[in-house]
Amino acid sequence: MQREEFVQQLWLDYVHQHPDLGGLRLWPVELPPEYLALLTLNHGPWAMEALLPPLVRFGYRPVQRYAMADRGLLATLLAAPDDGAWLVLAELQLGTLSRRPRETLQQLVSQASPADCRGQNLLCRGRPWPMPTWSTYQTLAAAHPLAGWLAAMGPRLHHPGFDCSRIGQDITHLDGALAQSGLAGNADRHHGVLPISPLLNYRFYPSLSRRLVFAEGDEHRLSFGGLALVQKHVSANQERAAELLLPHHTRCELT
Repeated sequence: MQREEFVQQLWLDYVHQHPDLGGLRLWPVELPPEYLALLTLNHGPWAMEALLPPLVRFGYRPVQRYAMADRGLLATLLAAPDDGAWLVLAELQLGTLSRRPRETLQQLVSQASPADCRGQNLLCRGRPWPMPTWSTYQTLAAAHPLAGWLAAMGPRLHHPGFDCSRIGQDITHLDGALAQSGLAGNADRHHGVLPISPLLNYRFYPSLSRRLVFAEGDEHRLSFGGLALVQKHVSANQERAAELLLPHHTRCELT
């Protein structure tokens, strides 16, 4: 697998899960996102340490690591070898969950078939374990929203982030256009998985809710993932917006 195929599979999976967002035509369809926020967990082949070597072989370069103890997350920022989307690989630390939800999630994850635990495209396949029951999902989501998300969705692309300067329009204008498309933005800097640096204007747009069928046949409408807009406060800054995405105080040594 080459990097282009990997990104294409990520995007096809995302569009399949979020047709409302994949169908937006507010900017050129060929414009790459500024970054792709990928969500995984520190367990087995989906752990960051197992996923990073294939990403490096695709040409991505780890440039910074971040620790967010209050959110139970580690994240690695990876630069693309060209002008394409950078990656933000966020890993939920199961040890931050209390014993019961931690064991519940581990038991669910352990039911993944061996065939779904191999290969370079583990972030493109969707949920590799069975769908949880509604009560299991509720228990995990109450313990940590991302634990519930991972249980129901599996390790995959959570959301793309688009840089307004690359689109060529102000974030206020684009926010209005997305509102007309039925998407309500949220300026909460913790809403889209990761805390966001004050160096960026930021809005997160949850996808429209869709019906999901849980393990015992329960059907519930939920919103999973979305898209984000970012805009640098200082346009003359030569750094990519992705480089400024996470707060400076969350940085830790990259080994």
